[in-house]
Amino acid sequence: MDSTTWDQKYSTDEFIYTKIENRFVVELCKDLDGTNKKAIDLAGGEGRNSVWLAKRGWQVENIDFSQVALDKYFQFAKEEGVEDNCLATCSAGESFVPKLDSAELAVIAYLQIPEANLEVAIRRLSSHVAPGGNLVGVWHSRENLEGGFGGPRDPQVLPNVETITKALEGTGLQIEVLENRDGQIQTKEGLKPSVTLVLLAHRPL
Repeated sequence: MDSTTWDQKYSTDEFIYTKIENRFVVELCKDLDGTNKKAIDLAGGEGRNSVWLAKRGWQVENIDFSQVALDKYFQFAKEEGVEDNCLATCSAGESFVPKLDSAELAVIAYLQIPEANLEVAIRRLSSHVAPGGNLVGVWHSRENLEGGFGGPRDPQVLPNVETITKALEGTGLQIEVLENRDGQIQTKEGLKPSVTLVLLAHRPL
């Protein structure tokens, strides 16, 4: 979908993806100290993870190609009293130029785009991870087609361990965690299992 379609999707008073931070982002980031440090949240949408990070002391730049989503993110940040820690850049994942040139943390959560485009986005984001910094990724996994509910049903926009490994080759980041995790998604029939691919990669000092 293009940015106009996403703008239309986000044009509601409701937060499409809720204001609740993603459980896997929390798991992978909760032990990181954000005091006086910078974070980039690529495809951060309405800002649920960005605001959570800002509340933990990070200066966060949410990069998303929907201006409507970013406007909601800023309003959310104001409600939580962390707007001074929040930046925004309206841009696509494959071509963004961040305001924060270097960051100790980069998050990419549920950017479900074709494999070649995702590789470009990951490499671009990786180039902005500072020495000693971390890259955290979360996606609906390709294995979710067989064993889970929710998310896209197109394998072309569902990464797996192999495609993410390939995307990180030559970036200088060292993979610490790259695996499928059991998740859950709310459906009309109640909670259903989902398969989530998670990544934690580190740039050595």
